[in-house]
Amino acid sequence: MAKEHIFVGLDVGSSQIRVVVGKQESELGSPSIIGVGEAASAGIRRGVIVDIEEAVSSISEALEKAERMTGLTIDHAVVSVGGAQISSQESHGVVAVARADGEITENDVVRVVDASQAISIPSNREILHVIPKNFTVDGQTGIKDPAGMSGIRLEVDSQIIQASVPFIKNLTKCILQAGLEIDDLVLAPLAAAHSVLSKKQKELGVAVIDLGGGTTGLVVFEEGDLITSTILPIGSMHITNDLAIGMRTSVDTAEKVKLQYGQAETREVKKDLDIDLSKIDKQEEGKISTKHIAEIIEARLEEIFDLVNKELKKVNKDGQLPAGAILTGGGAKLPGVIELAKKQLRLPVSLGQPATVTTVIDRVNDPAFATSVGLVLWANEFLLGSSRTVNKFARKVLENDTVNKMRKWFKSFLP
Repeated sequence: MAKEHIFVGLDVGSSQIRVVVGKQESELGSPSIIGVGEAASAGIRRGVIVDIEEAVSSISEALEKAERMTGLTIDHAVVSVGGAQISSQESHGVVAVARADGEITENDVVRVVDASQAISIPSNREILHVIPKNFTVDGQTGIKDPAGMSGIRLEVDSQIIQASVPFIKNLTKCILQAGLEIDDLVLAPLAAAHSVLSKKQKELGVAVIDLGGGTTGLVVFEEGDLITSTILPIGSMHITNDLAIGMRTSVDTAEKVKLQYGQAETREVKKDLDIDLSKIDKQEEGKISTKHIAEIIEARLEEIFDLVNKELKKVNKDGQLPAGAILTGGGAKLPGVIELAKKQLRLPVSLGQPATVTTVIDRVNDPAFATSVGLVLWANEFLLGSSRTVNKFARKVLENDTVNKMRKWFKSFLP
């Protein structure tokens, strides 16, 4: 009987902590989801740890729920990384082909990607991912997989994703105090893209917009390559705060109003009704119109999509992605957000749900779980059979015994 592999994804969000447990019984196919755990975030603001003790408590609560559902002891996980401190830049690496006959080996591919991360970065920044885009062999550009080809000079264009060292240390400390080993640290919108995108979409050109609580993540693919990635310091919690100010109510009441009566487009409000706030919270009084609620929500979402458009303009992709934009995250579930996004981004827009896993847990089929499911898929694809070390795969430790794992990683970015 094939050995079972258990993979755990831990999505540390600004509003919710989500744990997803996956099991794979064979080397082929995707894992099945066997358990989830969810808890409200505390000690985390805009994706950044602001109170370690509270954050550890929230993570532990989500883990306990997942353990009760699965009957397993969870001691390791792949963890999402968000927060506006994330940045990315392009890099170039060059090496000489090692073999005398000029045949490019997988070890050459690993060496050139390793060379591309030899860049000057501030002492308070750390490389999170080195993602190869295009290879060049003796001047021939646009090569996706150079292994097996012949040449003398091998080059690669890579995207380097960096994170703040203090942020990574604080996040790591929280995870370790919660009793977990960290298999890998993965950029949150990159993990979400892993669970909702097909190879065809990546080839055509597509953006994944992860509407989280405190931040909005964005990754853009074209011709199978990651073009850009960024985290915007604004999310759906800002909508709640706007409603609290506009309605002069508590944040808790504003959140309930958003969930029950929220609408992203004012023109979709068919009838202007007045909502009695005392029926939502006995301590509140007064009435608010559904149209006014929609106006507040629409204004904030327009700001978010305007910021996304600015990022797309930087890479000349605004309104020019044939596969459109895929919305994930809890904020993507607001009624009318798809129509508003289509208008603002001038792109086809659809809701992204994890589609490559099997599960009997209905909660997982939700845009809010795209990142945590993506983390499980990431673990399944890149860490299967490897020893667990903190971000061993994505960072600087590129030793000969990781060649097979690197090979799988490169394949995932090919069309």
